[in-house]
Amino acid sequence: MSGVKVSARGNELVTALKHAGEATADELAAQLGVTVSAVRQQLEGLAADGLVAWRPQARGRGRPTHLYRLTRAAEPLFPKAYGGLTTELLGYVADADPNLVDDIFDRRRQRRYQDARARLAKVGPEFDSRVAELARILDEDGYLASWEALPDGSFRIVEHNCAVLDVAERYGQACSSEIAFLREALPDARIERVSHMIAGAHSCAYRVTPLPEASLH
Repeated sequence: MSGVKVSARGNELVTALKHAGEATADELAAQLGVTVSAVRQQLEGLAADGLVAWRPQARGRGRPTHLYRLTRAAEPLFPKAYGGLTTELLGYVADADPNLVDDIFDRRRQRRYQDARARLAKVGPEFDSRVAELARILDEDGYLASWEALPDGSFRIVEHNCAVLDVAERYGQACSSEIAFLREALPDARIERVSHMIAGAHSCAYRVTPLPEASLH
C-alpha cells in the first residue's frame, strides 16, 4: 500500500498474522516474545492504518477476546511476483503471435487514456491543473509521480518508480506506450522524455511544453 510505513516490530507482527490467519494479542505476544501491551499498541496503530481488523471471540463466561487478522490493504506489504508473471505470460503471447503484444499494450494505452480523459475534463482547461491531475493519475498507478513548473513556462513530470519495470526491461512497448499515453492525455503539449530508467537513470522524466495554440479538448 503506497505511503504506509511499518516499523520493524510492526513488520514482525504482520508477518506473524499472515502465517496465523487470525490470532489473539496473547498468542501474538507469546510468539514474538514481547508483552501483550506492546502487541496491543502495535495492533492499534496497524488498525488505524487500515491494515488490521478484528472480531470478537467468546470464551466461556468471561469477556470476549479479540481475534485479529490482516485486511486486504495489507497485501502490498508482502512480496508479489506480478512483474515476473506478466513477463512470462507476454512471452507466451509473443511466441504465438508477436503482433498480439503490440495490440495488448495499445489496448492498455487506450484504456488508460479513456480513464484519464474523464478526470482531466473535470479539472478544467487550465494547463497547469491538467498537468497536476495527470501526475496524480500516474502516482495512483504506482509510478510515485511528481510534477513541477519550470522557469521557461514548461513543466516536468517525474516518475520516481516504474510500476512495470520487469516488463519494460524486456518489452520496449511498455515505454513507447507510456509516452504515447501522456501525449494523448495532453494533446495541446509537446512531451519529450528527458530521462529514462531503462537507460540507467534513477527516474523517468518528461518535459511538458504547452503548444502556442493549445487545444482545450
